[in-house]
Amino acid sequence: MAPRTRHYSSLQRMRYPDYQGGSIVNLMASLLTARGRRGQFGPMPYPEARLLPAAELGRARHIVLLVIDGLGDAWLQRQSPTGPLASHRLGALSSVFPPTTATAITTYLTGDAPQQHGMTGWYMWLQELGSILAVLPGTPRHGGSGYQDAGIDPAQLFGHQPLSERLETESVVISPKQIARSPYNLAHLGQATLHVYKNLAGMFRQIATAVKRARSPSFIYAYWSELDAVGHQRGIESPQALTHLEQIEAQLSILFERLAGTDTLLLVSADHGQLDSRPEALIELSKLPELVDCLRIPLCGEPRAAYCYLRPNQARRFEQLCIKHLEPHFSLHPSAELVEAGLFGLGKAHPRLHERIGDYTLIARDDGVIHQQLAHQKAFEQIGVHGGLSPAELMVPLCGFEL
Repeated sequence: MAPRTRHYSSLQRMRYPDYQGGSIVNLMASLLTARGRRGQFGPMPYPEARLLPAAELGRARHIVLLVIDGLGDAWLQRQSPTGPLASHRLGALSSVFPPTTATAITTYLTGDAPQQHGMTGWYMWLQELGSILAVLPGTPRHGGSGYQDAGIDPAQLFGHQPLSERLETESVVISPKQIARSPYNLAHLGQATLHVYKNLAGMFRQIATAVKRARSPSFIYAYWSELDAVGHQRGIESPQALTHLEQIEAQLSILFERLAGTDTLLLVSADHGQLDSRPEALIELSKLPELVDCLRIPLCGEPRAAYCYLRPNQARRFEQLCIKHLEPHFSLHPSAELVEAGLFGLGKAHPRLHERIGDYTLIARDDGVIHQQLAHQKAFEQIGVHGGLSPAELMVPLCGFEL
């Protein structure tokens, strides 16, 4: 069994999310301990964040959490070391696994780790529907109708309890117009009031308005997606990404003036970071027919954390082909071992977690990307990528401002 030794020995060397006090899940545990409904949900399954315990978090009248999609910790410190974000950096948090929007934003909107909420990446095999879905828009892997047109209620499908229903204080969600009322977002809105914006300045205006209109202690969650989009299209190391960071920080400085004296704690963090991938690091699986022949459905998950579902009696052949074609860019792991090792979180797993991560998981090394182009799809074109376990993808900043 030489292939096993060669592939699986890397499991202990991988960087893991720090669910014991250093992840975005623990930040949400601090929030729930400080502002959660007493006596209704039992003890928190995750400890509070070491960087920001509940006792510190709960002192402010208003708590604002701004999540900037794609803002990596090291990237921020490198690109704007004297800017307002890095100057008020409390430290770094790990994201969750995989560090990607569908998984990490669900953590922010529920307070749960992937181990509990069961959202495992952009593409998910949902056995209960017999389909691979892009879970945020709710569209099948092959394209077509989303949740609403298909008559699927994502709130019932996923069974998540929105964060707002676990908090005893007033909640507000501030979201971009193009996704604010999507079935996924509405399924996670709960009792929160929804505010919608069109652009960057509009988001910061909505934050200021929400704070000033609150007549009691409040929690305000805001989400900005465009840094991630610029990174995908232009590269996170591109001049365009740096310019966009400068625009964010300029608007942030205006917000400080608007909220001065409101007894607000403004927190800024992210769902994941990014790194730039080279075209030569892309592995197009459709060009490896022997590997494709081992699969019973197309790859799921992420380009840097791909879930593989095998046809019967193909495991040995699949391992050998992965060694031949995918090293040194990817390591191969039995998916069940990743659950046992705590990569998705701690404690009791979601009842469908195992069927949503396949038989094996391919995890990227260096800047490797794997993609399976189906007959109707365009070639993979992203420059900035995420979903792997490099520090650039996994580690996000936590910045705090007392206003």
